[in-house]
Amino acid sequence: MREKMLEEEGGENGAVAVDPRLKAISESIRVVPHFPKPGIMFNDITTLLLHPGVFKDAVDIFVDRYRHMTISAVAEARGFIFGPAIALAIGAKFIPLRKPKKLPGEVISEKYVLEYGTDCLEMHVGAVQPEERVIVIDDLVATGGTLCAAIRLLERAGAEVVECACLIGLPKFKPLTKADYAGHGYCRLNGKPVYVLVESRQ
Repeated sequence: MREKMLEEEGGENGAVAVDPRLKAISESIRVVPHFPKPGIMFNDITTLLLHPGVFKDAVDIFVDRYRHMTISAVAEARGFIFGPAIALAIGAKFIPLRKPKKLPGEVISEKYVLEYGTDCLEMHVGAVQPEERVIVIDDLVATGGTLCAAIRLLERAGAEVVECACLIGLPKFKPLTKADYAGHGYCRLNGKPVYVLVESRQ
C-alpha cells in the first residue's frame, strides 16, 4: 500500500515520514470482492464511518490542506459525506452536484461517458459565482470521469477549480509526495491536480 507522504520541516534534505493517521484510514476501509459486478474489488467507506476518530482524522487532513488556500466553495457529487464537513471547517459554502431531476431549481448540466454508458451531473444556477475558488471532493477516483465532469460544470459557471481531493485513489492516482507537488509528474484531471489520501485496497 502506498500512502501519502508528508515531508517534515527542518534541514535541506528533510526526512520523509508517513502520517500515522493514514494507516488507520486505509485499514478501516472494507474491500468487498465482486461488487457491484464480477471482477470489481469494491472499496467500502461505510466501515470507516463507523469509527468517529478515523473519520475525523480523514476530514482533518483535508481541512489542514485547504484551510489557508482561500477556498470559497467545496463541491461534491454523489454521497455528500466529506464535502459538507470540510466546507464547514474551512468556512466555505457547500455545492451538491446531483444526478438529473434531483435538484428543484434551474440547473446547468454536464454529461460524461462511463465504461458502461453515460451519466450526467447537475448544479443549481447561481450556486457558484465567477472566479470563486472551488475544490471538488470525491470518496474514490477510479477513471476520473465524474471529477472531470464536475470540473467542466464548475468552470462553465466561471469558477476556478483549484484541486480535486479524494479519500481513495486507484494506483494510477497514487498518493503524492511533497516533491510531486513541486512539479515532478503528479496526476492531473483536466489540468487540475488530484490529491489522494490512500491507495485503493485489493
